[in-house]
Amino acid sequence: MNGDWLLRGRDGRLSVYQLSGDAVLCRAERGPGGPWSAPRRVGGDQRLHPVLAVGQGADGYAHLVSWRPTVKGESGLVHSTHFRPHLAALDWNPVGHPHKKGDRTGTPAVAVDAQGRAHLFVPDGDGGVSLLAQKEKGGWEPWRDLKGGEVRDGPAAVTGESGRVELYAAVPQGLVYWRQEEPGAQPVLRETLRAPVRPGTLRALATSPDRTTVFYTDTSGDLCAWRPGDAPATLLPAAGPGPVAAVRCALDGYDCTLLAQRSASGRVAFAAYPTEVEPAGAWWTESGPQLPLDALVCLATDEEDRVVAATSSPSTGRLLLTRRKDEPGLALEAWQEA
Repeated sequence: MNGDWLLRGRDGRLSVYQLSGDAVLCRAERGPGGPWSAPRRVGGDQRLHPVLAVGQGADGYAHLVSWRPTVKGESGLVHSTHFRPHLAALDWNPVGHPHKKGDRTGTPAVAVDAQGRAHLFVPDGDGGVSLLAQKEKGGWEPWRDLKGGEVRDGPAAVTGESGRVELYAAVPQGLVYWRQEEPGAQPVLRETLRAPVRPGTLRALATSPDRTTVFYTDTSGDLCAWRPGDAPATLLPAAGPGPVAAVRCALDGYDCTLLAQRSASGRVAFAAYPTEVEPAGAWWTESGPQLPLDALVCLATDEEDRVVAATSSPSTGRLLLTRRKDEPGLALEAWQEA
């Protein structure tokens, strides 16, 4: 899973996307804060590889990208748009391969610009990154080679508050960063950071009108934050492996960034700090039951702007959720199975 898989729709209801064998399943609240629907298969009966990238536009539409097997030893990328969680998603639409044909080249990432156009990024298998962008009036632009150099798997795509799309990727020497200079323009390589980055741990978030922040774990096990143009900041030791979940939220009247991660103990660990003020410090607080090793964690805010946390396990299919209580601090309700 790459990107937020717990989303708030235009009607305020939450939905989740889950991997299940060769399918993607969707569940949604029947009403804000209400019971959840049964899982429904997304995009028809087409078989998929167990990988999913998710991005959401300002219009609330979810864009889903996966790999599907084609002929023996080869695969192609597919895309679906889900306008409302209680409606069926569009069928999976084949969108090709960065080399026209071949096997999977890496984990895709997707971000959606202010005009509602999905931007699909994927490592090209040759050390670079390829981009496929939607046209504003339908269809897709040609594949674009964004270059790079020894790009590792697990890029992080994000849409800034400006509505322009950005991308972060790990390389052996650190991180590389692409940004759109104008709406609809091809992202260009803007900056490289030399840092000991652990691949597969990137998570990006829009944190101010002009900047985004990428979170990553370094090779010593510390969770770090970097905004292009600045030096990276060490936040605290990572609670566990893999990328963190992150969301902007108001806590006691302050603009905060909340992080969550499956900890080494198997529970969900939370940490919050004032947005873009990493020197203020943060510390982990664990919550909920012990989770399977493959459990994923995601964060969102509901229609009342309360923080919601969800965990999903591909091996068990269980979906657990909690919400912030209406009281000071980050007190959470008891975890409930949906």
